[in-house]
Amino acid sequence: MANRPIITFKAGACDFDTSVSPPRVLPKPTPGYLYLFEEDELMHFCWRPRSASMNQPELELIMVPADGRFTPYQSRQKDSTSSRIHGRIFVLRFQSSTQRHFFWLQSRSQHAHGDPTWFSPRDLALGQFVDRLLQGDEVNVQEELANISNNQDGNPDDDDSTSRMEDVRSEGQAGAPGNSSAGNPLMGDPGDEGKGSREGGADGGRAAAIPSSDAAAAVQNFLRSMQGNQALGGQHAQPQSAPFTTLPDLLLPSTTIPIIDDANETFANTLLNYVPPACLLLSQQGDNTGSIDPNPETVKAAIEALSLNQRKEILRKVLRSPQFSQSLSSLTVALRDGGLPSIGDALGIPIENGGFMRRGGVPTGGGDAVKAFLDGVKVAVEKEGETETGDMDTS
Repeated sequence: MANRPIITFKAGACDFDTSVSPPRVLPKPTPGYLYLFEEDELMHFCWRPRSASMNQPELELIMVPADGRFTPYQSRQKDSTSSRIHGRIFVLRFQSSTQRHFFWLQSRSQHAHGDPTWFSPRDLALGQFVDRLLQGDEVNVQEELANISNNQDGNPDDDDSTSRMEDVRSEGQAGAPGNSSAGNPLMGDPGDEGKGSREGGADGGRAAAIPSSDAAAAVQNFLRSMQGNQALGGQHAQPQSAPFTTLPDLLLPSTTIPIIDDANETFANTLLNYVPPACLLLSQQGDNTGSIDPNPETVKAAIEALSLNQRKEILRKVLRSPQFSQSLSSLTVALRDGGLPSIGDALGIPIENGGFMRRGGVPTGGGDAVKAFLDGVKVAVEKEGETETGDMDTS
C-alpha cells in the first residue's frame, strides 16, 4: 500500500447469521483494525487482523463516492433475546449492491456502567467521519479528529475515558510517525493487543485535508442528481423491482480468476484486446514505455512478446484492480437508474423490449434492469456461438 491511512481504529469483523430468524450479527473475537486511505482518487476501505501488516488487509473495498454508507446498526427486533446485539456495531451498506459488512468497535465502552452496546458521542463522531469520507466530501481531517477527541462522555473514574490524542498528527507535520505501530495511537500499541482498548472508538487518524477531486465530484453529483430526479418524479415512480444481483457481486475474482487460469491462448488474446493499451505496454517494464505510441501495431507487438502465463497474469491484475470494480459498480448504478436502453444500444446488446417497460416509454430500472442486461448478454453470446458454428460447418 503506497498511501498512508487517513484514519485507523480498533474494530473487529462480524458474521451475519441468516440461518436463524431473525438473522443475527455475530462479532468475531479476532482483534483488528479498520482503516481508510485514498489512492487514484478513490477511497479504500480496509480491515485487517492486528497481527497482519498494513499491506495485507483481509478485506479491501474500493469505494465509489456516495455509494457506501457507514452507520450504526440497530436490530429491528429489540425485544428478541436471540437477536440482541452484543457490542457497538457499524454496518457498511451499498447503493449499488445488496452486500453488507458489519464491524464492532473493540475499544472499551465509555458508558458509565459499562454497557457494551451504548454508542458514545465519540463513537458516533467517528462513524460520521468515516461516512463523510465515503461520500467524497471535502474533509478537514485534523478538525474532525479534534471533534472526535473532544467528545469524551465516559466514566470520569475510568482512565481509559481520558486517553490522550495529543500525538495524532497530519502527514505534513514534522515527526509524523512511520510505519511502525509502536507507541502510535493510530495503530495501537502492540504490547496492549491482549488488553482492553484505550479509547472509545477513536484510536486516532492522520493526514492532511482531502480535497474533493473532479472525478469524485462528478460521480457524486451524478448519483445525487439521479436521486433527485427519482424524488421529483415520485408520482410516476416505477413499481419496486424484485431484488437481483449486482455486477460486482456476480463478477467476483473468485468467479472470474478460475476462467482465466483455464483460458487457452486464443481466448486470452481475445480478452487482452479489451485491456487498455497502456497496461500492455507497461507490462514490458521498459524505461521508455511512456514515449511509445499505443497504436494497434505496438499493442499487437506487446501481446506477441508476452508468454501465455504473462498474458494471464495481466488479465488477473485487471480483474482484481480497483478500476474494474469501480466500473462494475458504476455500470450497475447506471442500469438501475434508467440507463438500460442507451447502454444496450451502445454495446450492441439485444435487450428485451428495447430496455423499456412493456407499458409506456419508461426505462426498466432496479434489479429488473440488471437482469434484462444480463439476459441480453447471454442472447448475444449464444447468437455469436451459433454464427461461429455455422461458419465452421460450411467451410
